[in-house]
Amino acid sequence: MSYRYGITVPFDTPLNQQRDLYREFADLGYTDLWSSEADGTDGFTPLILASQWAPELRLGVAIIPAFTRGPALMAQHIASMCEAAPGRFVMGIGSSSNVIVEHWNGIPFEEPYKRTRDMVRFLRAALTGEKVSQEFDEFEVKGFTLRRVPPTQPPILIAALRAGMLRLAGREGDGAIINWLSADDVATVKPYVEEGGPDKEIVARIFCCPNPDAEIVRAGAKRAIAAYLNVPVYADFHRWLGRSDDLDGMWSAWSDGERKAALDAIPDHVVDELIVHGHPEECREHIDRYHEMGVTTSTVSIMPFGDIDPVQAARDLAPAAR
Repeated sequence: MSYRYGITVPFDTPLNQQRDLYREFADLGYTDLWSSEADGTDGFTPLILASQWAPELRLGVAIIPAFTRGPALMAQHIASMCEAAPGRFVMGIGSSSNVIVEHWNGIPFEEPYKRTRDMVRFLRAALTGEKVSQEFDEFEVKGFTLRRVPPTQPPILIAALRAGMLRLAGREGDGAIINWLSADDVATVKPYVEEGGPDKEIVARIFCCPNPDAEIVRAGAKRAIAAYLNVPVYADFHRWLGRSDDLDGMWSAWSDGERKAALDAIPDHVVDELIVHGHPEECREHIDRYHEMGVTTSTVSIMPFGDIDPVQAARDLAPAAR
């Protein structure tokens, strides 16, 4: 099987200064650029720029929350990306989290499964140019027709953690986007996606720090793990994966407001499972294990613990370095 190797963009320099970097990533053998949307850039703008700067690369967003744009605007964003990068854009959508949706955007985080499902169903119809007049469970659309229909229908991948959303990704999506899990955890999530049929894409965002100083990496990684895995959807995910014994101490201390104790309670082996770190060659081997377990596309997200240079880290992890 041939795998795809992505890198997460943008990097920290201003967007208008990243052209040469994206070109270099293409030359280094990366096949994909993947963006995200949380508290930095929006998910689409870096990819619009990349569509013109690196036309040989596939572009994906992992992910756009299903809550933070209305249905028609979501379709317009996707159609615009498809025009800018014909046949090269992959749409990733998901429920996101209560932090991003409700705390940061003031939108009630209610019925995330249904909202994601309904948005995917709407997009499947709207992106073909079909006039959509339908009452979905979570919203109603009255007479919307997309005037600029994509020349090629984009794959739609669904961000998924537990069984219900994983099954949705396989049944109504073209595959799943997964993150914050170990290589071995892929074997747990993959069968649920494959219930929807063969040849489903599984994209994994893999957090990576090619720094051989394990003590420094673990200290920084524990802060990142605590920040994410105390978000309810991620806490439930790791309980489902079977990490309650490892993480109950962190969850309890965090709930009590004891932040330092929460960090101290995270076992080193959990860090080593969830964060790829070590010498670059060790990191590349660890990324390969994700592929061996069923990931079709890896997208590396650099965590620059120990003040490593993120760009050099991306070079060290590139396919050309293998």
